[in-house]
Amino acid sequence: MALLATRIAKNPAEWTDRDLLRCVLRSDARGWTELVRRYRPLIYRCITKVTLKYAPMLSGADIDEIYAEVMMQLIRENMRKLRIYNPARGTKLGSWIGMISVNAAYDFLRGAGRRPVLDKVDGTIDPHDECDRTPLDQLIEKERWEHLNTLLSEFTDKDRMFVELYYQKGMEADEIAEEMQISLKTVYSKKHKIRAHLVRCLEQLAGDSPISDLALA
Repeated sequence: MALLATRIAKNPAEWTDRDLLRCVLRSDARGWTELVRRYRPLIYRCITKVTLKYAPMLSGADIDEIYAEVMMQLIRENMRKLRIYNPARGTKLGSWIGMISVNAAYDFLRGAGRRPVLDKVDGTIDPHDECDRTPLDQLIEKERWEHLNTLLSEFTDKDRMFVELYYQKGMEADEIAEEMQISLKTVYSKKHKIRAHLVRCLEQLAGDSPISDLALA
């Protein structure tokens, strides 16, 4: 207990991700204050990256609304999204919060009817986008695509080809049908099955060995 007290007594700016998360999950006001100070710029940057790409005329009030939604997601259901974060998988806390922010921005645009029908898998930004990125942005993308590639390694060659044509290249359904020599009905059926499988895999990935079950001492 003395060791824990020593860790929490340190300057918050010097806390590691694990130290910060301990404080936040214990409802220590210093923890939440430090989390907001540390990641507020990142959250706004992630939100702005998405909104500038698909809704450049979005108002500042809308951006603030998305930011507020991210904050709500972090504290909702006893901070569930923070509790399922698993540092053992090599993802930094900032990358995890960044992904939550990107998805919140996409959800907002989808709700406003501004998100393209054929977009990347669950809010993933195109890694080949030529827009300017910070090293942290690049890290978020790298980790996201590494997770996706790990999941795709279990797919058949045809399913991986479908993901590449539909989600990465953004080809129309009829173009995919012609390229893969399958029916249009099969294209839509395959899209539904692959997307559902990816969602299940990602949910299992997030739920495996949550932070609350790790030894934090």
